[in-house]
Amino acid sequence: MKIYYAPNTRAVRIVWLFKELGLPYELETFQLGDPKMRAPAYLAVHPLGRVPALKDDDGTLILESGAIVQYVLAKYAAGRLAPTPATPHFAPYLQWLHFAEGMLMPPVNTIVVETILLPTERRNQVNVERAVKLLGRLLQAVDAHLEGREFLAGSFSGADIMTGHACIVSARLGAEVADKPNLRAYLERLQARPALQAAWNA
Repeated sequence: MKIYYAPNTRAVRIVWLFKELGLPYELETFQLGDPKMRAPAYLAVHPLGRVPALKDDDGTLILESGAIVQYVLAKYAAGRLAPTPATPHFAPYLQWLHFAEGMLMPPVNTIVVETILLPTERRNQVNVERAVKLLGRLLQAVDAHLEGREFLAGSFSGADIMTGHACIVSARLGAEVADKPNLRAYLERLQARPALQAAWNA
């Protein structure tokens, strides 16, 4: 399988997943802003010129990090990293698998756009302050859920790859975690995992 990747993007989640599962993969690496991501050859892979994308060996092409995680776990994980519907962890697994993109990443995206991507004269501090406030509330919900738990849905799972990564990115952008001891310990556990360390450096 082939992973289309750029450092410090959601594509880290996909390499992390493959490393955790020990699955072989080919990596095509871009840098953000690389003109090759807008070239016809790559637009035929991802019409928006973004990462991640995954091309399976049979030619199946799938985009969006959450969809890729679900696809790989369903087809190639042999029951690993995804609770079954018969377990009590299934519902929280689904909730936290989708919490990353549904809740955490919208304010993260606002912060990135307003503090990094836009030129200074076009930035809106009100938007940043609103996003930071919302992100703090969302991270508080993660912290509360982690009370008495090591991971989001029983043992380590795809939910931790999705929402855990989003939480790490939030902290790197300056979101307050000092007042969230469960979350802080959780992020330390995740960042100590060799598979994630390797994914950051892919």
